[in-house]
Amino acid sequence: MIGLVVVSHSRRLADAAVDLATQMVHDRDLRIEVAAGLDEETLGTDATAVADAIIAADSGSGVLILMDLGSAILSAELALELLPTQHRIRLCAAPLVEGLVAAAVAAANGAALAETADEADNALIGKRTQLGIDTTPEALPEAVPQNETTMRGSFIVANEHGLHARPAARLIAELRDLDCRIELRNLTTGTGPASGRSLSRIAALGALTGHEIEITASGPAAEHGMNRLLMLARQRFGEEIPALVADHPAPTTSTGPLPTSTGIAIGPAWQPETTHFVLPDHPAGPPATERRLLDDAIARAKERLRSEIQLHPGREPRYTSPQSEVFQAHLLLLDDDELITGARQQIAGGAAAAGAWATALDTAAQQLEVLPDPYLRARAADIRAVRDQVLGELLGQDTRVASRPGILVAADLTPAQVAGLDETVVTGIVLAHGSPTSHAAILARAKGIPAVSAAGDSVLRIPTGTTIALDGATGELAIDPQPECLAEFRATAAEQHNRRQSAQSAAHDVAVSRDGVMVHVAANVGSAAEADHAVRAGADLAGLVRTEFLFLGREQAPSVEEQEQVYRDIAKSFDGRRVVLRTLDVGGDKPLPYISQPREANPFLGLRGTRLGLAHPELLRDQLQAIVRVAADYPVSVMFPMITTVEEVRTARRMLGTIAPPDLDIEVGIMVEVPAVAARAAVFAGFVDFFSIGTNDLTQYTLAVERGNESVAGLADPLDPGVLHLIDKVCRGAGDTRVAVCGEAAADPAAVPLLLGLGVSELSVAPPALPLTKAAVRELDIQACRAAAARALACESATQVRSQLARNIALRGRVPTA
Repeated sequence: MIGLVVVSHSRRLADAAVDLATQMVHDRDLRIEVAAGLDEETLGTDATAVADAIIAADSGSGVLILMDLGSAILSAELALELLPTQHRIRLCAAPLVEGLVAAAVAAANGAALAETADEADNALIGKRTQLGIDTTPEALPEAVPQNETTMRGSFIVANEHGLHARPAARLIAELRDLDCRIELRNLTTGTGPASGRSLSRIAALGALTGHEIEITASGPAAEHGMNRLLMLARQRFGEEIPALVADHPAPTTSTGPLPTSTGIAIGPAWQPETTHFVLPDHPAGPPATERRLLDDAIARAKERLRSEIQLHPGREPRYTSPQSEVFQAHLLLLDDDELITGARQQIAGGAAAAGAWATALDTAAQQLEVLPDPYLRARAADIRAVRDQVLGELLGQDTRVASRPGILVAADLTPAQVAGLDETVVTGIVLAHGSPTSHAAILARAKGIPAVSAAGDSVLRIPTGTTIALDGATGELAIDPQPECLAEFRATAAEQHNRRQSAQSAAHDVAVSRDGVMVHVAANVGSAAEADHAVRAGADLAGLVRTEFLFLGREQAPSVEEQEQVYRDIAKSFDGRRVVLRTLDVGGDKPLPYISQPREANPFLGLRGTRLGLAHPELLRDQLQAIVRVAADYPVSVMFPMITTVEEVRTARRMLGTIAPPDLDIEVGIMVEVPAVAARAAVFAGFVDFFSIGTNDLTQYTLAVERGNESVAGLADPLDPGVLHLIDKVCRGAGDTRVAVCGEAAADPAAVPLLLGLGVSELSVAPPALPLTKAAVRELDIQACRAAAARALACESATQVRSQLARNIALRGRVPTA
């Protein structure tokens, strides 16, 4: 272990700095020698005393010298000349107190001389970040461990709201068990570095959509960690691409209340009892006791969060609901070493557990609150929510909100408080602060409670019992409204309620157009939990089961038995209705760690989908074996993705034929994603039982637009006439072969009449969109849709197509006029 020497003009200052540093290393054997002052009271430095201190501190591994200023540096340099050798001694320019603390921690954990010096030199990063001062590598050199492999890579943030709490939580969860160190830097803004194991630090990068993030990976598993992180980034860290049919209102720049959760709410105002934490001025016991109190409180808070998550049993994928996503992120905050270490250091210095925890988390929250992006600023609320959960456990106070009838008015709410509300009792929510992008808002939407946020402190003075009316879709808020205003709210509420009720009540009926054409409305699902949701929402069948959820985020491929059980659970949920299982759709853009895959310059045009399955037949064969076993008991179809040639279909069918018994009735279909397949649909029709058009990829390939690329994303419109012409070719070439659409366009109200008019007979959408999609079909006249589709094919742009549809009010019930 290396030794440390403190050179200072003041003996009192040096002793105090050493005392502070040693408290950070928890009584580990660490050599720190002091050469300070001419005596206990007289300021000054003595080179001979410094030389003696170096000799006393040196155990053979080296000595790091930290100095305050002026003649302390000269005395240290002169001391080196008095010694016979200098090669194991290093003078450090770090600030004395911060540098000594950092060096002590590093040295006590076995760091070598160079690494300890770098840690000391970087000691101001935390303070500079908190104060908003530059911490780029030019200002503060990066500490690079010796003798370790270091890799660098980068990615562009494609998530709609940037690298916020949920994708950051996914990142941490995926990398936690790897023997490597990950650091992230925001190259766009120059912020960082941030530890890949710290949720608060990652959030503080301020990484927005389009920002470039540099990854530095070091350690034995550096390459594995780098590959896994790049894969996660390409997958948007598990977040779906925003649907064309939004499930929540977009934030507005209005200075009034912000729309937060759709719906009309009318009722009497009430305010919850406010939880005030009175933090103790002094600890109840020694640091060891206070630390144990904090650790126990954190453990209880974790247990309460786990009970709120209510994860589905078995092998369900993580983050299966908004509530589980939010609370998984909170669990990771409670495992954040930087947050917990900060509190423990204060406890070691004599602070009470509650005060130390509150200070550490308030500091982290303040770092987020100064960021320019409102979505990232809203993440500070998550840190404060975790703070309050633990404080409640420490101080024996209940932070939950008891549900009461009417409109809940509050300054803000934590996600746990919203999760605990009874949506059958609470009519609506008005928040003085908060934002539409907060996790509390996400849970309000998931519960279906209408809400507005950022309404201002004046709402907190509304007397209990005052009538409030709000529109969560527009942000409109009326306090003690006049009868005419109240009547308008009620009329709008009645219209929305009737529309939803009508759609919900008929959700389990088939969708038949006004002129008697039946359209199957299916569900896109990615787990047994989503299958249950889809059935409850009225799905006619499972039009697309994304089986890759079983293959991603793991170290080895799932067995045939594991796949069979999951597919069987999904088929059982649909209770006799057909289930279309798409074979593994991964590739260069979604690499698997357990198979050899080449690095590809453009993975979207590379070895993916069926191409990958045929290149690794053991994977495809196992999956087909599992599907065939389930098909013996349930109506199951197989769908092959990313098809380009007829020979690929022949080969895949031959493999299926070697596995399936001759008498097994199992349909075979293909995804139409490649323009070449759409153009030759008549040829492919002789080899398949159905087509399913993936409008997302078909649009991407037709328009040469990567849908994750922000700079060209505006061009990726499935209603572009070029895309519509290809869909028309598929429908015309299919003959009697069934044609479905499983891309996002299937749930787009503007696209549905055109798809049906072109000849599509099945729409497969996300489960929440099922009732309203069926309702939309019932309002259409297919003959009118055909005329509208013909006009759309003659348009010159997607904008013109959409404008024409907006003007055409005759689609419902009669043929439009020319």
